[in-house]
Amino acid sequence: MRSLLLAAAAGTAAALVLTGCGTSEPAKDDNAGTSQKITVTDASGAKVTLDRAATKVVGTEWNVVESLVTLGVDPVGVADVKGYTTWDTAAPLTNSPKDIGTRGEPSMDTIAGLTPDLIVATTDLSASAIKQMKKIAPVLQVKSANGADQIGQMNETLDVIAKATGTESKAKTAEASYRTKVAEGRKALEKAGLDGSKIAFADGYSASNQVSVRGYTSASQLGTVNEDLGLKNAWKIKGDKDYGLATTDVEGLTELGDDVQFLYIGNKSETDVFTKDLAGNSVWKSLPFVKSGDVHRLDDGIWMFGGPKSMEQYIDAVVSTLTK
Repeated sequence: MRSLLLAAAAGTAAALVLTGCGTSEPAKDDNAGTSQKITVTDASGAKVTLDRAATKVVGTEWNVVESLVTLGVDPVGVADVKGYTTWDTAAPLTNSPKDIGTRGEPSMDTIAGLTPDLIVATTDLSASAIKQMKKIAPVLQVKSANGADQIGQMNETLDVIAKATGTESKAKTAEASYRTKVAEGRKALEKAGLDGSKIAFADGYSASNQVSVRGYTSASQLGTVNEDLGLKNAWKIKGDKDYGLATTDVEGLTELGDDVQFLYIGNKSETDVFTKDLAGNSVWKSLPFVKSGDVHRLDDGIWMFGGPKSMEQYIDAVVSTLTK
């Protein structure tokens, strides 16, 4: 599973200027289901032209699948369906899509058998895989992360998929809902006197009896959300340029300092290294946030690299955890 989480994307895309506000009325999409020709430019710089808004769509990455579900488009094919349903509960599948294989190596035969009118992939897939998929159907590539503007990239991904599927109004509604959730979360933390609190979000894994901890720095997507909520990122290590992630060991946690809230997400199918592998570790037990009981496991099923719905789910979990 950790190899899945470490996958990185490449490419660039500018964030769109967003307008509109939250509404209780259902979104209206002028192009959904019409035969109007659509042309979009994807993250690779390629122009993708469709004869009509795509309805039979395959998604090769979970953030892409979440975007489709958010937009009301049931994907006909999904990479690692079991993994998606385990890790991304904010936007559950409402149909029974065909499992097309792993996110890194989707099955071309399976995709071809679905006769999709659009395949949405990330730029981390190999050029050879993209070339093969283009022989099956038009391919729209998106960038999964951008350390310089994570939320802008999240919205850019949703927007370009929305244009290709004729669901642009739904994208605007989802983005407005996210902005509202951020404002509500920030207000709740301020009311509780928690604005400016130091937070360190991480996940961890064990290999060869060695625990590695991955810190979500200010350049990560969750790090960006935390700071938008008025929290301060306690990580001092530098993350990678795309995802803003950095790996350290237990000793590295001593650099976090005092008065830190340590948050993490696990999964019931995996061992919790923080409560099990490190239970008897003297360095772990000596950490100020461990001694003070400020180590919090958030709810399972929050995809750390997802779209607006996953980020809303994360905000709810953080606010609930810190204010209880």
